[in-house]
Amino acid sequence: MENVKEKTQKLTTREEKALREQEMLLIWQEFKETSDPLLRNQLMEEYLPLVKYNAERIYSKLPDEVELDDLVSAGLFGLIDAIKSYDLSRGVKFSTYCAPRIRGAILDELRSMDWVPRLVRSRAHKMDQAMKSLEAEKGRTASDEEVANRMGVSQGEFVKLKRDATAVSLVSLSRKWYETDSQKDVCEIDVLEDKRGLNPLHEIQKRDLKDVLTRGLTRAEKLILILYYYEEMTMKEIGATLDLSESRVSQMHSSILARLKAQVGHKKQEIQAEY
Repeated sequence: MENVKEKTQKLTTREEKALREQEMLLIWQEFKETSDPLLRNQLMEEYLPLVKYNAERIYSKLPDEVELDDLVSAGLFGLIDAIKSYDLSRGVKFSTYCAPRIRGAILDELRSMDWVPRLVRSRAHKMDQAMKSLEAEKGRTASDEEVANRMGVSQGEFVKLKRDATAVSLVSLSRKWYETDSQKDVCEIDVLEDKRGLNPLHEIQKRDLKDVLTRGLTRAEKLILILYYYEEMTMKEIGATLDLSESRVSQMHSSILARLKAQVGHKKQEIQAEY
């Protein structure tokens, strides 16, 4: 009984498949005669899984910053082009005919996303292969001269090739850096150093050092340091501001520096004694 049931199911499946193929053939014939966009959309829906399949195969070999949806979108343009140019009279299955066009459209999109020329990529790959080959033979890191000789290029050409091969790549800041136990993944932007930000420890150290150095200075002495080093005023201008002579300002400035130097030396000895 089970064998009879299995055979009946297989027969039903074959019949359904044959009916579906006949239905698609009628749609194809009518589309080629009328170019009806509604029929084209039906064909696109039918063969959309082919686009996703090819996009996923290419996506599996690409870095994380490439989005699968972008590849699928590019593949759809290849599918549309294949539907327009497909010739029913040749007797070739559409799935066989359209696959290379879908892959070609996806690869064209990837090339347009890559700002480094294909020739540079190709030569960089050859350089990498030459380096690996030499390292395997010699058991050490190959020198630039050895790699250049293996590739058959001059030293000048090799330097240029090496510079081009190590060009900075474009990276998406939303690319996942690593997964965490929480619901939110850590992205590239989360681990980038903000060089414009202030280091709190350094700021505290600077403030403490400033307090130590300016401790014991009068208001006039602090003003002289601020006006001279921060406002970049001359001794004459500072004298006019504080109602002092230029020579007096210069004398006070020299005295302040001598005292600060002594304080720094004393503080340095204290720190060294502690450690």
